[in-house]
Parts: sequence; C-alpha cells; structure tokens
Amino acid sequence: MKITIIEPKDGEEDEIIVRCRHLDKRLMNLIYAIKTGEDKIIALRNGNYFQVVLEEIYYFEAVDNKVFLYLEKEVYETRHKLYELEELFQGTDFFRASKSYIVNLAKVKSLSPAFNGRFEALMKNGERVIISRQYVPILKGKLGL
Repeated sequence: MKITIIEPKDGEEDEIIVRCRHLDKRLMNLIYAIKTGEDKIIALRNGNYFQVVLEEIYYFEAVDNKVFLYLEKEVYETRHKLYELEELFQGTDFFRASKSYIVNLAKVKSLSPAFNGRFEALMKNGERVIISRQYVPILKGKLGL
C-alpha cells in the first residue's frame, strides 16, 4: 500500500482520495472513522458519561458481563461488548489479546514470553496483561515477528 500526502495550496480544501483494487471491510472502517472523526468512545464513570479519546486507552477488559476501559490512572465502563470493539477497531493498534482483553499495542512497553505459550504485555502505566496462546500468532503477525 502506498500513501502519498500532498499539502493543499492556499484556498484549497483538504481532500482524501482512496484508490484501491478491492474495498474491503478494513478500508471501509478506516474511511468511516475519517468521515465521522471517530476518535472517541462514550464511557461511563460514577453515573456520568464521558467522551474518552481512543489514544488514551491502554486496554479493554470484560468482567462479569461488563466491559471496562483502562486509561493511565482511570477506569471507565462502556456499553459496548468486546466483540463490537474488536470489529470497530479492526485495522488499528487495538489487538484482541484473549477472551477478556483488547490491548492498545501503542501503550505496550514490552512483551515477554510467559508459561504455556502465552505472552505477557507490560503496559506503559505498569500494569500487566496476559496474551493467550491462541492470539500470540496474530500478535506476531501484527508486529512483523
């Protein structure tokens, strides 16, 4: 895939042109995100709703039929299911790490092998998340290992 960025001349408006052989779901999600400016998610904390910027999210965790999103120091709840988030963030830095976790790879400080073919991700905020062996090959593919 080739990406070309050209700065518009004075008076010209910004324009994005997509030239592709096959318009797949990943590309459609990217176009949708650009069009809608979808870089935030609605989250709940202490009975109040907040807009959380995706770049600030370290990971999502499903616990007892609820999904929580973790920032550097705060925790929020979202009404989305984990599978919905996985679809929504397909083609981004978010990665399904296990049945219960989706991890933002941009917030991973280091990865190390753990027991039984699993990996452990040390997040930049010091928390640790286990990547189940089922998802390790996908992770390696995403990282080009």
